[in-house]
Amino acid sequence: MSGNSAEKSKIHRLRELFLVSLKLGLLSFGGPTAHIGYFHNEYVKKKRWLDEKAFADLVALCQFLPGPASSHVGMGIGMMRAGIIGGLVSFMGFTLPSSILLVLFAIFLKGTNISSQGWLHGLKIVVVVIVLQAVLDMGKKLASQRITATIALLSAATVLIWNQGAVQIFVILIASVFGWWFLKKKTDNMVTAFSIDIDRKTSTIALFLFFLLLVLLPLLSYYNGSVSLQLFDKFFRSGSLVFGGGHVVLPLLEKEFVPQEWLSKESFLAGYAAAQAVPGPLFTFSSYLGAVIGGWKAALMATIAIFLPAFLLIAGTLPFWEKLRKKSAVSGMLAGVNAAVVGLLLAALYNPIFTSAIQSGKEFAIGCILFGTSSFWKASPWMIVLLGAAAGYLFL
Repeated sequence: MSGNSAEKSKIHRLRELFLVSLKLGLLSFGGPTAHIGYFHNEYVKKKRWLDEKAFADLVALCQFLPGPASSHVGMGIGMMRAGIIGGLVSFMGFTLPSSILLVLFAIFLKGTNISSQGWLHGLKIVVVVIVLQAVLDMGKKLASQRITATIALLSAATVLIWNQGAVQIFVILIASVFGWWFLKKKTDNMVTAFSIDIDRKTSTIALFLFFLLLVLLPLLSYYNGSVSLQLFDKFFRSGSLVFGGGHVVLPLLEKEFVPQEWLSKESFLAGYAAAQAVPGPLFTFSSYLGAVIGGWKAALMATIAIFLPAFLLIAGTLPFWEKLRKKSAVSGMLAGVNAAVVGLLLAALYNPIFTSAIQSGKEFAIGCILFGTSSFWKASPWMIVLLGAAAGYLFL
């Protein structure tokens, strides 16, 4: 194939990748687990860009890495198709719709007295329901055994007693050590090799940049004092240290922004509820937070910062994943971290979510009805958001 033909072929792949990712970004409701189902249907069944085993291997890697699992998968498939640029194009297509919608929501709320709006209080109750459902679902999968349940409960108790952001990082590290010691598992050595246009030198650079930024950004933010640098640092660290997907980013971001009064607790929870109603990754909640704090420029910075760790990590680990998966210690550490994640989410369910949203029997009744509608009638998240807002408007 000539150089000109190869260039046209790559442009075609990038265009197709962006359009497919954009379609998924517009239609993928339901959170990370549902997103994986959408991806499987589109990339494996329809497009046949990778086979079942390669897709399963990629999902396994993305569950191991911190950050947004579904965005990891999308970036990874983009990198398989067209290298680093392909990962970037895939990220943009999947993320843009929800980011734009949440920035518009932040603009809509500007100047509104949130505490006096019944429909917004209804959205806070929606958050209780959605996070409770996430705790139950994740608990069944990740903390159903004696050791993992113990890790989850001790993690929740620790962060509730010592309510500091750094404690959450400590809990995750300790849980990984417990997992390494007590939860080692045999792994499948039959691993499908990935076809990816990223060499190991580029991957090593990506990993180096991830760890360099993770160390340097807090130092630069502390000594420089720039608001923009502080904002970038907070979102980058949150994207770097969250295991378990979008719901678990809630406690980290809350600790970073609400106590320091970057925005009110009411604004924070209203935006999180709105993030449930839009398609695409939950991490675009960062777009809303950035817009509330500093307009569209801060929204852009926040979005880049929280997704950058995911991009660097997936680019840095894909070529090494075959060997890494064969180590039993890796699966054990992941099991320990996942159990701790359930505990962190349980703690966040109580404070700040439940304590700020449920303060009367009427609010509890609305929450019970919404929970039943979600759990037993299987209503979509966007429908629960609309019902919660309507109930708040009518009764609160």
